[in-house]
Parts: sequence; C-alpha cells; structure tokens
Amino acid sequence: MQSVSHCNLCGSADISFYHSDKRRDYWQCRQCDLVFVGKHQHLTPTQEKAIYDSHENSLEDLGYKQFLSRVSDPLLLRLKVPSSGLDFGCGPGPLLAKVLSDAGHSMAIYDLYYANDITVLRDKYDFITCTEVIEHLAHPQTVLTQLFSLLKPEAPLVIMTKLVINAERFTNWHYKNDQTHISFFSRNTFEYIALQFNCKLEFIGNDVIILTKPITQHALSEELS
Repeated sequence: MQSVSHCNLCGSADISFYHSDKRRDYWQCRQCDLVFVGKHQHLTPTQEKAIYDSHENSLEDLGYKQFLSRVSDPLLLRLKVPSSGLDFGCGPGPLLAKVLSDAGHSMAIYDLYYANDITVLRDKYDFITCTEVIEHLAHPQTVLTQLFSLLKPEAPLVIMTKLVINAERFTNWHYKNDQTHISFFSRNTFEYIALQFNCKLEFIGNDVIILTKPITQHALSEELS
C-alpha cells in the first residue's frame, strides 16, 4: 500500500487510511471528511473514457430521464423562465440539458470528453448542474472554484452524487466499485465546501446537493443603484 500525502479537496496533510479492496486503497481527510483514491491508483484518461463510452444514456432513455428528475424537478421550481444554465459534465447524451431547454431555459453544455468547448466556461450563468460528475474529479477544489466563478449572485450549483454514510457501509458500497469514481463526499464534506465558498447548503433527498452562491456587496450595490 502506497500512502498519500494530502487531501484531493482541501490539501490538508491530516489524512488517514479508510478502506482497502482488491483494486484500490481509500483515504479520508480529517479536515473536510473527503474519502478519496490516491493519484497513483487513478485510471489514465484513455481508460476512463473507455468506461464512459460503455454507458448507455441516450436522449430517449425514459429511465435515465426519471433518474435525472431528482435534479430537474426541484431546480425547475426555483428558476425564472427564461434562465441561462450550464450542464457541466453532460456526457455523450446531454439529456438533462434537453429537459431544462424544453422547459424554456437556454442551456450550454460542457464535458471534458464529449463537449470540450471551453468558450462556455467564460460566461456567467443563472444556474449550473453537475450530475454524477464530482466523484470523478481528481482536483475537486479547482473545479468547484471555477464553477462558482461562473455563477451569478444568488445562483445555484446543483450537484448529484452518492454520499458516504460511514466506514461500515462503505465496505460493501457498490458506488466505490466504479474505478472512475475517485472522490467520495459526505454531508460533512459539503458542509465544509459551503463554509469555504460562503454558500447556502441544501440537501434534496439522498443524493442531490444545492449550493447557492451568495449575493456579493458589489452586486447588491449595483442592484440598488
């Protein structure tokens, strides 16, 4: 077992061994509670994309649409029509973007492998969705910082990911068996993130997290002027 030196999220060196299986070792940060896989056990981009290519998430998949409704339903209740959104990590079949577009919102999409148009990462958005993405990130702090920079004041970042409950349940957790999953978040981790970015935090059901960017003093001054 090769040890790791710091947390993938907060950079803390206060980490401890969490779990090991036949393929990988898992570590936990005592500062932000992230459970993660060390860089030396990450897949290569080619290996990672091969797994993504095997997924079948088409625009006509009603089961996938129902799955994504856990994000789209609470989000649509919060949005004014029309709003501008970004589906970050949309995958090869950007169904969520289609659902939101059909509801009257303008949607941009980005994905490292399937929609790598970095120009969309220069705009500002009324909301951003990030479904089943954050668990794949080797550097979640960098990506979260980027996404919050793209949000307008009072705009939500809506994340979908399965949450770590405890070490005992992690042992038999199917979610960790996907080798593209390398960062595992708990409620404590998202509470840490909310504090770091000064965001309002909400949990919707078991796997949807909404982080709402605060209105800044500068933006408030502009709004009142």
